Amino acid sequence: MNEQARWLRRVSFAAGVALSCLGQAAASPRPGTYAQTVREPKTTIQVSGTSNRLQAVSPVDENVVWASGVNGTYVVTTDGGATWRAGVVPGAETLQFRDVQAVSEGVAYLLAAGQGSNSRIYKTENGGRNWTLQFVAPDDPSYFYDCFAFWTPESGITMADGINATGQFPAIRTTDGKKWKSISLPAAQKDEGAFAASGTCVATLGETRAWIVTTNSRVFASSDRGERWASYLTPIAGGTGTSGVFTVAFRDGRHGVIGGGDFSSAKILDNFARSRDGGKTWHLTPQAPVPGAIFGLAYAQSTSDRKREVADEDRGRGDSRQEQTKVVVTGPGGAAWTTDEGENWNPLPDVAGYWAVAFANEHDGWLVGTGGRILKITF
Repeated sequence: MNEQARWLRRVSFAAGVALSCLGQAAASPRPGTYAQTVREPKTTIQVSGTSNRLQAVSPVDENVVWASGVNGTYVVTTDGGATWRAGVVPGAETLQFRDVQAVSEGVAYLLAAGQGSNSRIYKTENGGRNWTLQFVAPDDPSYFYDCFAFWTPESGITMADGINATGQFPAIRTTDGKKWKSISLPAAQKDEGAFAASGTCVATLGETRAWIVTTNSRVFASSDRGERWASYLTPIAGGTGTSGVFTVAFRDGRHGVIGGGDFSSAKILDNFARSRDGGKTWHLTPQAPVPGAIFGLAYAQSTSDRKREVADEDRGRGDSRQEQTKVVVTGPGGAAWTTDEGENWNPLPDVAGYWAVAFANEHDGWLVGTGGRILKITF
């Protein structure tokens, strides 16, 4: 079974898992695993204007947020989610926008994940009134692009599943926000790809660092905008087609987290790990109370905070903001949060079916998921 056939199976199967796991997220925590909540976050349901599944979310600030989903859908708010405007990219009505990168109220990129030429990149510079098609993958079912991330408004990277015939990942990069050119990643293992679940299988930090996570539970790390990469193993089980590392985030050049699991399972598995050396080594934490797999995660931290952390680190100031360790994780089976990068967990009761999460700052974040649902989370 080729990589894309497995991906189609993953997408349809994950939808069933999302329904079967809904009642498990609020299960009673096991003693000694989850901390008593000191200050519960507030969650507020918001109206997206679409019933299509949303799979990625990207805040610009506490007011401007973009999200994207299936059937060519995108949604945007300019008032913190009090109102959302939904739209469909003309000519992309059958595509699955599994990632979005918001730059401003007017500028955003969309990544369509799909077989062959169904993998595409679009950009708008006028708030969605018009879209420019920037990239179309070869009309070859071996190509399946998964997610992207940006260092600056004009500089970003995206990658696709490995192609068994060549042993390579088709990765591309832009340096001008217009044209995308090929770059090299470490060699792909057999049937290795990435999970196009929440738009967070690629993460960037500052203006040079990047990390990619794979279905075979590997992490690729670069410190020069993707010119060179190192490959590291993680302790989260993977490589079965339904298991591996789904999502990655770093709060500075040394401290980061990954989430994963197995979306075919109804159990809570080893699903979260932490690094303190830029991704070279990873250590499992207590399991997050999310059955199946963590699809997406995010630090409660703004882009400016991350840039400040990187600048402080580069100047030798070390870990200057220890309080920036709050992380929210989410998946079809549930959601949870931690204030200490996974040492202690707090479930988010009755929150399930959300595939992605992102924060505008240390207080305001959004989860998006099935049925066009959007949930604002406020700490």
